Amino acid sequence: MSPRLLALWLKETIALIRDRHGLLALFIMPTIFILVMTMALRDAFTPGATIDAAYVVVDLDQSPHSKALVKRLDKGAAFRRLDNGGDADSARQGILARRQALALVLPKGFGQRLLIPAGADGQPSEALQLLIDPALSPALQLAFRNQVMAALGAVRADELTQRAGKLFGLPVAPGGSVEKDWPDEIRSIAVRSDQSAGLPSSVQQNVPAWLIFAMFFVVIPVSSIFIIERQQGTLQRLRAIGLPFHLILSGKLLPFFVVNQLQAVMMVLVGMFVVPLFGSEALELPGSLPQLLNWWIVSAAVSLAAVAWALLIASLARTAEQATIVGGVGNILMGAIGGIMVPKFVMPATMQKLAALSPMAWGLEGFHVVMLRHGSFADLLPSLIQLLVFAGLSLILAVWLNHRALAARS
Repeated sequence: MSPRLLALWLKETIALIRDRHGLLALFIMPTIFILVMTMALRDAFTPGATIDAAYVVVDLDQSPHSKALVKRLDKGAAFRRLDNGGDADSARQGILARRQALALVLPKGFGQRLLIPAGADGQPSEALQLLIDPALSPALQLAFRNQVMAALGAVRADELTQRAGKLFGLPVAPGGSVEKDWPDEIRSIAVRSDQSAGLPSSVQQNVPAWLIFAMFFVVIPVSSIFIIERQQGTLQRLRAIGLPFHLILSGKLLPFFVVNQLQAVMMVLVGMFVVPLFGSEALELPGSLPQLLNWWIVSAAVSLAAVAWALLIASLARTAEQATIVGGVGNILMGAIGGIMVPKFVMPATMQKLAALSPMAWGLEGFHVVMLRHGSFADLLPSLIQLLVFAGLSLILAVWLNHRALAARS
């Protein structure tokens, strides 16, 4: 190995160690993001988790059918039902006072007209009323409406089954109950290469996402050191002693690559041991050695792309302030469209297509292939190729920009 390259690595390591504030930001920022976002999105990745939106049921019918509907809603368990429904006016006041976000009003005659389509017998049917807080998310409004429709359909099906049983002599439940406890006949299984079951948790989504975001924020210390060396004439002196610029850039790769890998180790430890202290699940890494190796390969590819991007920004910027603004805004944009800040599956279809342009999305897909699908190295190749091509093009462009700047000065 070239002694000159070893000397450059030593120089960069010393400069990096002196930038204590930058190092603290690289490690503290992703730790906070992982803890906060894992807690905030925990229920979004947990099927059947209770949504923090309360509702009341105003039962003006008080029939077995209306009570069966309430019982069905309770089984859904996605929204919190408050016991004191009162009347429609008190339900409205409760929404205005923010005691609940939703109120379902069951009209009189609900049970009698349960199986009669509106107007089918020449008599109008009073519709169920759903009172909604206008500040509630439209997605939650639709989710509650769908839950009510599902419960209503189940009550109607139970009533039809009861009547058909009496008509055709089929076995019916003792006591003629209008609501039956059907067993849960659907089980969710995540599809993985090794056929293992289980669904991903929020920590398995957020740890790799914010790790990638933190790796790309290496742009701040890289550009700071690079621009200071340019302003103080260090780069010119290195060129004067015969060091080619591509070797100077190579000297900056290894120290920051090591920093990124330390970030990866720390974020994994946070996911495994710190996140469970706040009530969420612990991060689970693949158990086999080949899978762990694949995980590290993705981490290394993301790191190369991040450091190469940082060197490109440092070559473009003239001042540390410019580098901070351009690099920071660029990282935020790549994270926003790449599924880091907002999970990709909740984005509109157009945004999901746009995410394919973000290097952070390529890295996140690679981590998901390993951690969630337990894919092979061949499954990782598309993400790895994209990251390595991005890194190579960024380094080539950085070298060209610096050669052009040097030619312009001479």
